[in-house]
Amino acid sequence: MSFELPPLPYPETALEPHYSAKTISFHYGKHHKSYATKLNTLVAGTEHETSTLEEIIRSTAGDESQKGLFNNAAQVWNHTFFWRSMTPEGGGRPSGELAQRIEQDFGSTDSLAKALTATAVQRFGSGWAWLVVEDGTLKTVNTLNADNPLAHGQSALMTIDVWEHAYYLDYQNRRVDYVAAVLEHLVNWDFVASNLAAAS
Repeated sequence: MSFELPPLPYPETALEPHYSAKTISFHYGKHHKSYATKLNTLVAGTEHETSTLEEIIRSTAGDESQKGLFNNAAQVWNHTFFWRSMTPEGGGRPSGELAQRIEQDFGSTDSLAKALTATAVQRFGSGWAWLVVEDGTLKTVNTLNADNPLAHGQSALMTIDVWEHAYYLDYQNRRVDYVAAVLEHLVNWDFVASNLAAAS
């Protein structure tokens, strides 16, 4: 199969003023696109040519001889998941089963936001902050570079990209402000809830 760059779920201007069209243009149009292009080159003529992204990620995780393949497949998956983790007019408070599970495992939505912020800020260098389900419990984790929850038997519910190219044009070195903007104004709780339902 050919891995195509998935369309954005909204126009490039839709997340402004919290996430600029200029950032999306570079982040989606160049970084995300280049991972998809490279992935197609790497799988051409190999046993992975007919695999799904998830199959490639799980089968190559931790294999140094397949590191390039893992990195590009995971980054295509991670970025697609990141774009869907945000939505125009997002933020606010979750509801229903998701809200109950957050209260059960974190105490409150505010406590979850603090935990995700700490997880994102503590990621030294490039990587990702995630809300995941592991063994039936919601928790926050961060991963280095292209690594993601699929490689660790976890179910991802949402993510925040903390590679510098994800926020530097808008926030420079203020990662905390970027994470706050995502959580307060952009997080797509409906997407998070649907992932939780699928993981249950």
